[in-house]
Amino acid sequence: MADGDGAAASGKLAEASASGFEKGLPRRGKSCSGRTLNTAQIPLVASHPEVYEPCDDSFALVDALLSDKAQLLTLKPRLCMEVGCGSGYVITSLAIMLRHLASGTQYLATDINKHAAETTQATLEAHGVHADVVVTDIVSGLEKRLAGMVDVVVINPPYVPTPEEEIGCQGIASSWAGGLNGRQVIDRILPAVREILSERGWLYMVALEDNDPLDICHQMSEMGYASRVVLKRCTEEESLFVLKFWRDPHAGTSMSPKSPKSESWFSQLPFRSLWHKGS
Repeated sequence: MADGDGAAASGKLAEASASGFEKGLPRRGKSCSGRTLNTAQIPLVASHPEVYEPCDDSFALVDALLSDKAQLLTLKPRLCMEVGCGSGYVITSLAIMLRHLASGTQYLATDINKHAAETTQATLEAHGVHADVVVTDIVSGLEKRLAGMVDVVVINPPYVPTPEEEIGCQGIASSWAGGLNGRQVIDRILPAVREILSERGWLYMVALEDNDPLDICHQMSEMGYASRVVLKRCTEEESLFVLKFWRDPHAGTSMSPKSPKSESWFSQLPFRSLWHKGS
């Protein structure tokens, strides 16, 4: 949320459960603010009891994208993707920011939670924008098809430190359960995203201070990516960072496959969603 805006719900961290371990159960409730005309409008964002609603971390990621809007427009991304789309607030906001691009940008979103896929579809439709939504774990089953194709990836990952056994929980728990130091899911996401990013691709990702953002940047450097903190925001319960990564020939050794010619992947789009209304 932009500085000065009314506070929305809290982030993913909250009081400990009965076991005494901080599970990060998020407070419910959306912001009453409509935000800006450059983002998804909160009253139009669909909801479901098993889907994480837009909160401080969602707003921080969208604000980071807004701060980079001019650069994104210059990049003219051909394919943008959100991993873990939840309510659809972020991917919808990105599509709204870039909808005047004449290049015909395509949008793709994934989530392991089928209710999130349905909610994202409803949010997209309410705003008059389109993305193909696939129910899958990160990019499972899409790796070969997407290899070297995606120009912009946005991720608000499960980053809350939780017991390891909570990893892979069904429903809303999948949106925050990050395991040890909140890094177990993040450490699976990074190499997967690296394989799908194009040579000019950018990755925007939310991280918590407990996740050790410096170590995340170091890990990406070893994969051949430079990084910077686009936005840092402190809430009542967490210190959030939005990190941006891009390929840097001077950072580590890049082994990602070369981007295929545009004809080879334009012919494959739009994707046929693996989620269908009513299924």
